[in-house]
Amino acid sequence: MNIHVKGMCSLSMALGLAFSAIPATDARAAGITDYNLTGFSAGNTGGGEISESDTARYKKVYTATELALALKKGSGVKVVEIMNDLNLGWNELPAAAKVSPFSAHNAALTHPVLLQTGVSKINVDGFTGLTIFSANGARLKHVAITIKRSSNVIIRNLEFDELWEWDEKTKGDYDSNDWDYLTLEESSKVWIDHCTFNKAYDGLVDSKKGTSGVTISWSTFKGDDGSSTSFVAKQFDALEANKSAYPMYNYLRGSSVGLSKQDIIAVAGAQKKGHLVGSTEFASDNPNLSITLHHNYYKDIQDRMPRLRGGNAHAYNIVMDSAGAWAAKSKITSAMATAISSKGYHFTVTSNGAISTEGGAVLVEKSQIIDVQYPVRNNQTDPEDASYTGKIRAVDTIDSLNGVAFRGSSDSSGSPLGPVPADVIAFSWNGFSTLPYSYTPEDPSTIKSRLTAADGAGAGKLTWAKSQWLKTSY
Repeated sequence: MNIHVKGMCSLSMALGLAFSAIPATDARAAGITDYNLTGFSAGNTGGGEISESDTARYKKVYTATELALALKKGSGVKVVEIMNDLNLGWNELPAAAKVSPFSAHNAALTHPVLLQTGVSKINVDGFTGLTIFSANGARLKHVAITIKRSSNVIIRNLEFDELWEWDEKTKGDYDSNDWDYLTLEESSKVWIDHCTFNKAYDGLVDSKKGTSGVTISWSTFKGDDGSSTSFVAKQFDALEANKSAYPMYNYLRGSSVGLSKQDIIAVAGAQKKGHLVGSTEFASDNPNLSITLHHNYYKDIQDRMPRLRGGNAHAYNIVMDSAGAWAAKSKITSAMATAISSKGYHFTVTSNGAISTEGGAVLVEKSQIIDVQYPVRNNQTDPEDASYTGKIRAVDTIDSLNGVAFRGSSDSSGSPLGPVPADVIAFSWNGFSTLPYSYTPEDPSTIKSRLTAADGAGAGKLTWAKSQWLKTSY
């Protein structure tokens, strides 16, 4: 049951909590029960509501070395509280932290910051019951984290940043570094909540190898804002200063294409990929995949919100806002596109929304989709081969493209939400007839303002007593 509160007293009475732990702005925006864990990760306990005084199981982390000790396999730690921002690039780590679960990731090739800092990866392996959170929305930079062979894992109120660079090696295909902020493998019951994910080289949060019971909620995923001091802008300052060393960039800037530096920043700023769910076609464990996305804001994400191979995905009350990416796409004329492809370069803006393939089932419900050319797709390989087609349906969703708005479902008359490009397969869940959890979706007409408000989706939006972050229901 959701409690929509009109006053402080009613919230305190309803919850039996000290109201000072929850700011009035948070309570007015929503009943606190809207932050309950739901979706396929329902029942996830995380590390539990452990006291800070339990120093064996509750670790406050101020440094990379402390993080390495807390997340080492077999540490027995249940709660990791990130106390401050952490720079975790391989070259930034002290020697004491350059041990398992840390390892060096693929080396940076072009970004001036990452060439200095390096990139690390952390393997969180074999944990049963773990909560990683920050009370202040701490930022983790220059690191990719893999959760593997684990269950009942919760990650809350963290920001992930600075894991992208310009790709000359694979000519803009971004198929070399394999930098994703979070990858889930062979795991069950993972809840990612109130997190912020900035632009990354590859995906933002991927789930594969049969991982089940995932919920991602109240989180923001975004491309670069294009400001003069942004992480992307720093990359192009470096490229511009030495164009001849970067053949692809030099070609885009030359007379054959004629893009300005600012045009390139605008096109490159959008995030290429969101969520890949199932990394291998027809893998035997793909039917186990399950993920819920709710109350997430996707700002200028070009693709995969989500992209599912088998299994089940439910997205409700999400916003795909690709207005900036769609506007940037128009900077590349057809003549430019021809010139770019003639050299084997990849430089464009993809415009896909939710995708279901290979028998997967995706339901997009009561959401808002802004300036996405193909909001609902059902095949990415061969539209004539039904084995590559997935089941996907949109219900009571608002779609707008070039100022033309529509509200309805996939099968509504004149709907732009009808799946493409393959013949539609009637929607049904895989393995059950109704969703195995309860939820209360909101009117999609209010969801963008809700998620972009000061206390909306993302890290650092709620000022709570730290004990609140250890709870799964309120």
